[in-house]
Order: sequence, then C-alpha cells, then structure tokens
Amino acid sequence: MENDNSIICCFLQAASHANEEKRWVLPDFEVGKPLGRGKFGHVYLAREKRTRVYLILEYAAKGELYKELTRCKHFNERRSATYIASLARALIYLHGKHVIHRDIKPENLLIGAQGELKIADFGWSVHTFNRRRTMCGTLDYLPPEMVEKTEHDYHVDIWSLGILCYEFLYGAPPFEAKEHSETYRRIVNVDLKFPLKPYVSAAAKDLISQMLVKNSANRLPLYKVLEHPWIIQNADPSGVYRG
Repeated sequence: MENDNSIICCFLQAASHANEEKRWVLPDFEVGKPLGRGKFGHVYLAREKRTRVYLILEYAAKGELYKELTRCKHFNERRSATYIASLARALIYLHGKHVIHRDIKPENLLIGAQGELKIADFGWSVHTFNRRRTMCGTLDYLPPEMVEKTEHDYHVDIWSLGILCYEFLYGAPPFEAKEHSETYRRIVNVDLKFPLKPYVSAAAKDLISQMLVKNSANRLPLYKVLEHPWIIQNADPSGVYRG
C-alpha cells in the first residue's frame, strides 16, 4: 500500500472488469476510521457513495496471531508444531499454484473462530514460474539470498517458516539485533543460536536448523517438514490448536 488512500485501489481493481471506462477519485468515497498501518501507508475504511460497492473479506474472529504470541510471550511445542504443520500445508498449496508469499510472519497470520490459522496480506506475494530479485518482506524474516540481493524462489517461504518456528518457541526471531546492520550480518552468516530454554526440545531445534540453511536448495522441503519427528509427535492432526 503506497499512500493513505491506498484502500481505494481495491475498488479500482474490482471496477476494471465491470466497467472499463469507470475512473474513481477520492471524492467518490466517504473515508471512515483507520483500519491499520502498513509499511508504506495507512489503510482506512471507505464507502463508495453512489453504488454502495462492498469489499468483503473473510472474517478471522480471533484476530492477529501476533497479538496472541505477544500475550503468551511464547508458545508451547504442541501449539507451535500444530501451527507450523498447518502453515506448511498451506504453503505447499500456494507453491503448487506458483505463488510465493514472501512475507510470512505473525502479523500476517490470522486466527479463525475455531482456532485455525489463515494466511493474510499477500502484498509482497508473486505469481511466477521464474526466480526473482526483489528485496521484500520484513527484516527479521529476510533470507540470506534477499539480503545479498541475489535471485530467490519459493525457498524463501521455507526460511520464513523456520524463523516463525523459532519465534513461536522463544518469543523473538533468531537474528534480532539492536542495529539493522548486525541483523543483516547474522542472517548472511546464519548466526543461529539457541538460548538455554528447558521447554524447547532437541527435536524442535533440529527442525529449525534444517529450515534455516543458507543454501536455499538445501532447506528442508515442506513435505519433509510434515514428516519430521517433532511435527509428528506434537502437531494436532486436525491442524487446529485446541489449548
């Protein structure tokens, strides 16, 4: 989203199919309360005055996973494994459709009424058969290939899943540092350290280590993530954490 009026783009895209000659401008809308803030701007609730066109999104009753993680400080292994398995299946589906999300993080994951995860915010996603060069996403979740500005592909989502698993268990991403330059250095060197936390098992650390590999081709494939002993032992087969 590039500016404060960015919510209007959703309506403009929807209208292009129905009426090629229609051009909306800001006075066509009643702009209401702010809904959220992105990296490049703000998003507001808006109503098209003349036709009452609506943009309807799927409801996620329990809100952002980020807020739940902040509240809990960290998740236990059963909850973490259930979420990681669910996301691995979702990413397998997306990659099968040649979609790379490129910004998997707690803020972009929503929780449905039954506790199921929903992937949101496809603002950085791309539909492609080719490798890409765009540096995008969120600093703590960037893979080495993006930091080094080399080509990347769907393996970036596997890296992000590894970062996410670490953050679920430890409450913070693994390469976090006070200065951006230090975070970049730690990512490129895969300076992965596991704090002494008695509640994090060796099996969980093993899975994370196999996803956070510098050479993207050597990262654990998503189908093997689902077959990993830690996932099998801890994840709820339903894909929903029930507390």
